[in-house]
Amino acid sequence: MKAIAIILGRGGSKGVPGKNTALIGGKPCVQWTIDAAKSAQHVAHVIVSSDDPTMLALARAADAIAIPRPPELASDAARVDDAARHAIVEFEKTHAEVPAHSPIVVLYANVPVRPRDLIDRAVHLLRKSECDSVQSYAAVGKHHPWWTAKLDDAGKVSPWEGNVLNHGVFRRQDLPSAYVPDGGIIALTRRALFQEIPGVPPGPHAFFGLDCRGVINPEGSVIDIDAPTDLLVADAILKERNAHR
Repeated sequence: MKAIAIILGRGGSKGVPGKNTALIGGKPCVQWTIDAAKSAQHVAHVIVSSDDPTMLALARAADAIAIPRPPELASDAARVDDAARHAIVEFEKTHAEVPAHSPIVVLYANVPVRPRDLIDRAVHLLRKSECDSVQSYAAVGKHHPWWTAKLDDAGKVSPWEGNVLNHGVFRRQDLPSAYVPDGGIIALTRRALFQEIPGVPPGPHAFFGLDCRGVINPEGSVIDIDAPTDLLVADAILKERNAHR
């Protein structure tokens, strides 16, 4: 059973206006994610959910399914899972033949750089483990929680937790493994997305379900466009990647 990929992207952005349709590496930003989803072996349908007419037009031109997103699901306060559920409900109105329990992949339009095999790795783990969700992670590296500190108004430094600054560790290689979501992918079951799994605590991440798994990406292999410098980095990486094809 192949997955349904939902690409989410709003028209508005305060940090980087127009980032989802900005040209990066010779293509609109969202086009990179559309292409990645369409080339994944474990994806059967690609949906683009947006309030941006330009993004929806790009989706149609790429033979993806364009689903207009209502304004209440495209505000700064709108939640990812609400937008994804809306996209699935609208998709199912015209695709009744698609199995109701197909895996679902959530991708962000502002992530033009991700490993080529990431989507297939995440869907494979979701199906093999029969878990509720799979999210991609990257090692925190030098931004490890053990090296997090607090500074008061006078500039006095104290440990974020515990009583010993930096947990007494000064070499990066001595830090325990720690990971942070990198925005590359969320793969999940329909039951998880629609919060049909009993016993899941309420909250903004309730749609992950109870059995949450992760796949690890190499450092720097996912670029999430949140600042103007991210545009420059992604553009350089994609131009270099295209030059070696």
